[in-house]
This record gives sequence, C-alpha cells and structure tokens, in this order.
Amino acid sequence: MTVNLEVAEGVGTLRLDRPPMNALDVATQDRLKELAEEAGRRDDVRAVVIYGGEKVFAAGADIKEMQAMDHTAMVLRARALQESFTAVARIPKPVVAAVTGYALGGGCELALCADFRIAADNAKLGQPEILLGLIPGAGGTQRLARLVGPSKAKDLIFTGRMVKADEARELGLVDRVVAADQVYAEARAWAAKLAQGPAIALRAAKESIDAGLETDIETGLAIERNWFAGLFATEDRERGMRSFVEEGPGKAKFL
Repeated sequence: MTVNLEVAEGVGTLRLDRPPMNALDVATQDRLKELAEEAGRRDDVRAVVIYGGEKVFAAGADIKEMQAMDHTAMVLRARALQESFTAVARIPKPVVAAVTGYALGGGCELALCADFRIAADNAKLGQPEILLGLIPGAGGTQRLARLVGPSKAKDLIFTGRMVKADEARELGLVDRVVAADQVYAEARAWAAKLAQGPAIALRAAKESIDAGLETDIETGLAIERNWFAGLFATEDRERGMRSFVEEGPGKAKFL
C-alpha cells in the first residue's frame, strides 16, 4: 500500500510509503482519503501524525501521471484530488505533520492540512507548480494564504521557490524545527500528549477554529457558543471540573 495507518497508544500514524520520493499519484491520493476517514472514525485513534519516512515527506504529485492527463481528465479528477486532502484537514482530532526532506507541491499542501507542523532542520518546502505552468490544485492557494497571509503566500506561489526549514518557521509555514533524526519522535510526543486530552473538547476546539476562519465573526461566535454549551453534556467536562475543584488545575485524566 502507498499509505498505511499504524496505531499505537492512541496515536495513528498516516505513513506515506511510495519510494523513493512519495510522489502523490491518484492511487496514493485515494488511499490517503480512505485512511484519513478511517482515522477520524476510529475510537482508538485520538491524535494523528502524518509522516513520509526518514528521508522525504512528499516531493509532490506524480508529474508523469499528470502529464498524460488532458483538460477533460483533470476536470474529472480535480475535485477528487482536493477531497483527498480535505479528508486529512477534516480529521476531527489533533493532526501533526512530521516533515523530513522535501515537502513540495502536493507534499507541502498535505502538510498544510495538519494542525501543527514539525520540520527537520534540513527540510525544504514550497509550491513550485508555477514552474510547470500551473497553480497549486490540492488546496495550496487557500490553506497557505490562510496560514501565512496572502502576501507571503503569493511570494511562494508566484515564484515557486523552495524555502529551508528556518525560513519556513519565520514565515509561519512550520511551527517547530528539530534535528532530522528527531522529527517523528517530536511529532509523536506532541500527538501522544494531546491523545490523553478530552476528545470531544479537542474536536470542538478544532472545528470552532477551522469553521470560524471560513466565515464572519458573528457566525464564528455562534459556532463556538454551540460547542461550548454542548460540552456541558459530556463526561469529560464533569471529570475535568471535578478534578479541578478536588485536586487543582491540570490533573484531570480523561478516558
């Protein structure tokens, strides 16, 4: 399989496995969607790591496969391409991308679907589609602009240039830079910590932030308000508040 879902101790790792560069062909895109939806459904998965292995995250789409597609073929495929990435972005649990080596084109777009990005100190990221006479087609024009702002997004997308890990951090494209041999361990530690948290509240927080960014503030506040009130019906809320009163802050253990 070109993508695998490995689950241990509440953390699901979506691992790309299409050597040598994890090119995201149609089969890989479809498999990614399938496993992202599975990770979202499974109760034993409470947080997710996206990982491409020690050498490369994903160097982009399969250009040879795309070259053979004409306009009609891409009209039929473009929605499925976006939906495969959107399935990752909509996993209702914390998601961290562990970025090693290259994360270019579709690889960068996949990292953008995560809630948090940890990159190797030798990682390189970018949206080079313009160099092919194209634009990002798996959400890059939208998610990148929302993450780093329109001016910085236009710089990266208009020029197609690659940025090293330190610049990516300065831009806000990645959140943390660590030694290359520590990327997966750091990502897994982040996910494992959140996997111990209140699952429904984490889902509520993620949906409130993500959905709120897509609308006006009044609608966003309504989304927040509905989730906030709804959490008062959960066992985790009872457990968290009882622990706070009896033991002090930060000691609650959630199921």
